[in-house]
Amino acid sequence: MIEERYSPDALRTFGSQVLESLGVPAADAALVADSLVQADLWGHASHGVLRLPWYAARLRSGAMTPVTAPVVLVDTGPLVLLDGRDGIGQVLTERARVLAVERARTHGIGAVAVRDSNHFGTAMWFTRRAAHDGVVAVLTTNASPAMAPWGGREKRLGTNPWSIAAPAPGGRVVAVDIANTAVARGKIYLARNRGEPIPDDWALTADGAPTTDPAQGLLGVVLPMAGHKGYAITFLVDVLSGALTGSGVGTEVHGPYEPEARSRAGHLFLAIDPSALGDRADYDARVQRLIDEVKDVPLAQGFDEVFYPGEVEDRAEAANLAAGGVQLATESLADLRRLGAETGVPLDAQGAR
Repeated sequence: MIEERYSPDALRTFGSQVLESLGVPAADAALVADSLVQADLWGHASHGVLRLPWYAARLRSGAMTPVTAPVVLVDTGPLVLLDGRDGIGQVLTERARVLAVERARTHGIGAVAVRDSNHFGTAMWFTRRAAHDGVVAVLTTNASPAMAPWGGREKRLGTNPWSIAAPAPGGRVVAVDIANTAVARGKIYLARNRGEPIPDDWALTADGAPTTDPAQGLLGVVLPMAGHKGYAITFLVDVLSGALTGSGVGTEVHGPYEPEARSRAGHLFLAIDPSALGDRADYDARVQRLIDEVKDVPLAQGFDEVFYPGEVEDRAEAANLAAGGVQLATESLADLRRLGAETGVPLDAQGAR
């Protein structure tokens, strides 16, 4: 069930003030709040303000440090390793983005590895920003166990999402953000909060049986996308994000759903400057040709339009802004109101539409 819409500005202010009340510096609090609200605007409520109470619980317990102060462990020029020291995932990843873009402009490529971070929300929030900076960006992360290895029925691997974004002509970007499971685990939490069933190919119960009950799915395992292929990809993303960066791997990683455990998540941010490989105008022309070719394809039955990657999110944001804001699931809204009462930051009733 969906309640009223809330204006993005009201939700950003609420999120920022809640985080500040827990010791997060104002600029960092604003960054995190914006990343959550933007996910809602893009239509990805599973990674939106739904997650704010989880972050608050981890800040209260000390599992996540409110003041993010990374240390540079390795710097070869184009390659940097940051020790996140249990800081806030969004803040660390944004610093990795800025650094990777800077190094790409100098060296043609920049790679920033982040050790011992936390959940960073929507990967696309960072890669799209890098694409608007003019570089092609790749971001990977590992996550707490949600998926069984192909053929198993116990959680050993995370959803381990990754995102790629690239500049496109006209100030646009093309972008994808994918979890290697059939669905992001946050979508199962969202279905539970909405009181809705889930498709029977999203998750298994703890006994290894298909289920449409989101609560049972959360107790069991999330299925990989594309069967054994999704399992293999998530394994290798854990190598890139965890093993390569010196972070946790597999069951050593803990997520935002766990209020007291150190996360030990790792990330890898790659940035490539197209201008280092040739004329930028030629690059733009090739991307535009690719967009035109997919947009002009004859339509299959049941389809009205073909979208290039990232276009759906742009359309969703425009529609939500035109409608006055984002919709919050009833249980998600109740969680935010409880969090507001606990932190002395009431959810602004004027934000409702």
